[in-house]
Amino acid sequence: MAVTKSRYASPNHFDAIIIGAGIAGPALAYALSTLPQTSENALRIALMDRSFAEPNRIVGELLQPGGMKALRELGMDDCVNNIDAISCHGYAVLYQGKTVHIPYPDKEEGRSFHHGRFVQNLRAKARTGKGVECIEATVSDLIESPEGRVLGVRATRKGEKEQSQAAEDFFADVTFVADGWSSKFRSKVLGASFREPKLKSHFIGLVLKDVRLPIPKHGTVALIPGTGPVLIYQIGEHETRMLVDAQGGLPKDIPAYIKARIIPHLPENLGDAILDSVASERPKSMPNSFFPATKQGGQYHKPGAILLGDSWNMRHPLTGGGMTVAFSDVVVLRRLLDSVVNDPTLAIPDTDDPSDLEKPPKGPFSDWSKLVPVLTDLHWERKGLAGTVNILSVALYDLFGAEDENLFVLREGCFKYFERGGECINGPVSLLAGIAPSPMYLAYHFFSVAFYAIYCLFAHPRPRKISPDSDKVQMVVPGMDEYPLLVWRSIMAIYTAAVVFLPLVWTEIRWW
Repeated sequence: MAVTKSRYASPNHFDAIIIGAGIAGPALAYALSTLPQTSENALRIALMDRSFAEPNRIVGELLQPGGMKALRELGMDDCVNNIDAISCHGYAVLYQGKTVHIPYPDKEEGRSFHHGRFVQNLRAKARTGKGVECIEATVSDLIESPEGRVLGVRATRKGEKEQSQAAEDFFADVTFVADGWSSKFRSKVLGASFREPKLKSHFIGLVLKDVRLPIPKHGTVALIPGTGPVLIYQIGEHETRMLVDAQGGLPKDIPAYIKARIIPHLPENLGDAILDSVASERPKSMPNSFFPATKQGGQYHKPGAILLGDSWNMRHPLTGGGMTVAFSDVVVLRRLLDSVVNDPTLAIPDTDDPSDLEKPPKGPFSDWSKLVPVLTDLHWERKGLAGTVNILSVALYDLFGAEDENLFVLREGCFKYFERGGECINGPVSLLAGIAPSPMYLAYHFFSVAFYAIYCLFAHPRPRKISPDSDKVQMVVPGMDEYPLLVWRSIMAIYTAAVVFLPLVWTEIRWW
């Protein structure tokens, strides 16, 4: 019997190339390696990144319970071990001197950690996958056929003489682009359907040493007048991350901004640690962008390439849902690709004709027409979780960073809604944690907050001066004479809630 030829023309030929070894890339590489395979369709996977050194970022440090669930489904939950990770049991929200406790329901747990250590564990796990090869190289371009299909990438391997090294061509039947929020291939893959990411704000990151949070092993969200929210969560036994949301661009003098605008509104025990952090190192910053997921596989999409992770879809990191979405996307994609990888038509033909036996077998991803329905299914099947996290992150940011008077009414109502406890806490935190993937459930709680905010306008006492000439105030329930104004404010609050929420829903259901 004739010997069947390999489908790999050279060592630089793979079934799949993955650009980017941050969060989504290693998870996908390992997921592909775990697909049931036969000897005829065993996969070769190239995981490429310009550097496999430990990254140093100020986000991607909190994995919600839903993300932990996805990691377990991928068989990668051990990646949170041995990195000084901290169990996270929920949130504490601080507002105007009050604290509300928002625990995860049913004793669910998330994890917080140093981003770089977690990424190194993900990469180490990917290396153990069958057929996975990690290549440290800078990808400079996508290789395309005359018809426009992506055939692979052009990249320069890292080495001592990198400047003098020639670029190499790496080929694959499918190229996954997972090179993060600043992806340089996003626009090329999406073509005419590409829309620029929308910059929402910037995060300023500090590391605090040996501090005690208002509720230990809980993330802290501080709502501060006149600026965006502040996030604080422990990332190691002795280290705590603090993220300051700066709206309208980064302040020119970040230390002065933090001292004057942030510290006075936080618990007193954090002040010295914040000052020490600002004095000892230059605060890091990064932009917070919103980028809705565009359906892939359509007429404008570049065949042969697939976006994943922040390259494809970004949301405001306020809710810490980015990694949860990325891992959940990989879970869905692995399931959808299972039938493609194990397509019986790819098997060696049962024939005695030597010429048929000598033909190289087809790769499982060689037929792009079989991947297009996978991308359509992925786009819609992920909507339950991804849509919920995306809408919640931006809607909650708009409420918590409110400067508009109507948004301020909603923010007040949101905090008082949390104070009620029970389902008013369990529902929202289940959505935030990624364990209640339902945009309809999110809509129910969002507009429940809006209507409760209106109730508070009429029923809750507010501070009022005893007399125009007095500085003393007393808490007074609004009288009938204030009702016309309150009715107008109620109408505007509902209108504002709709203006915030409904366009976000549209970004999730539109078909580009």
